[in-house]
Amino acid sequence: MLSFAASTRHVTRSQLLRAARRSYATESTSKKPSNLPLYLMGAGVAGLGTYFYLNSTGKSVITQEKSPLDPENFKDFKLKKIVPYNHNTSEFIFELPNNEASLLPVASCLVVRSSDPEALKDEKGKPIIRPYTPISPPEKQGELTLLIKKYDNGNASKHIHGLKEGDTLAIKGPIPKFPYKVNEFEEVALIGGGSGITPLYQIVTHALSNASNRTKFTLLFSNVTEADILLKSELEALQKKYPTKFNLVYMLDKPPAGWTGPTGYISKEVLQQHVAPASLNERVKVFVCGPPGQVAAVAGKKAGMKQGELGGILKELGYTEDQVYKF
Repeated sequence: MLSFAASTRHVTRSQLLRAARRSYATESTSKKPSNLPLYLMGAGVAGLGTYFYLNSTGKSVITQEKSPLDPENFKDFKLKKIVPYNHNTSEFIFELPNNEASLLPVASCLVVRSSDPEALKDEKGKPIIRPYTPISPPEKQGELTLLIKKYDNGNASKHIHGLKEGDTLAIKGPIPKFPYKVNEFEEVALIGGGSGITPLYQIVTHALSNASNRTKFTLLFSNVTEADILLKSELEALQKKYPTKFNLVYMLDKPPAGWTGPTGYISKEVLQQHVAPASLNERVKVFVCGPPGQVAAVAGKKAGMKQGELGGILKELGYTEDQVYKF
């Protein structure tokens, strides 16, 4: 699917259509044109503008005026289905009204809280709010999927895992993170641990699905055991489909017998072996997401919601703050 963004406040609809047709003609190959719709989105995280697509005949079809999500206010969404993933993680599929798509920009996340503000509070009596990155694509109609791991000391995750189909959860967003652009970098390294895979998965699936993508991705994904690896089948399917554009490397703290991959903590040697060098300058980008201790060791501590100073192994290897982004 080829995605384009333009603000309907600054260009006319006819101009937008002509631009889309030119781009479609340029990026099409000699193969039979795809029947997948070509989405054009109004700019702005609030979902302003008109959202429509061009079908294979070139006709525009209005699909929705804005995202059903609200970046300023919490809205309740019904839990449609729960799909257990492993021993402590499940997919929570929420229903989007009128079969609409979320239209979330990449990369961005959502924040959630209990639909009943009194049901989930911290020790100071304030509602507990937590960020999550959806694993469903922005154009997925009617559904929004969160992959959530249950933590023994995680009040929000325990609350969500206690929901039943038909219950609701209050969701606000999108919360913009990194504005990813196709082919902005030659090499991208994704360094993740545990449930920190979700924003990295959001980026790589978005980028690889674009037929014009030339960027090479390497995912270095650290977990305790093989059973803890989230999105394993999905990641391996991507590697099989894009063997020259996506390199997948698992690391385990407690590997099974016969394990041939890296083990233990992410080290300087492992990063040197698998991550493109800092000498590529603006041609390389490193995204990091995982437990706070891992992020600090690899790239330095975050300063709350801000990036904080670059530190850790990546700084030792000569990377700059412009080359590294911490989710």
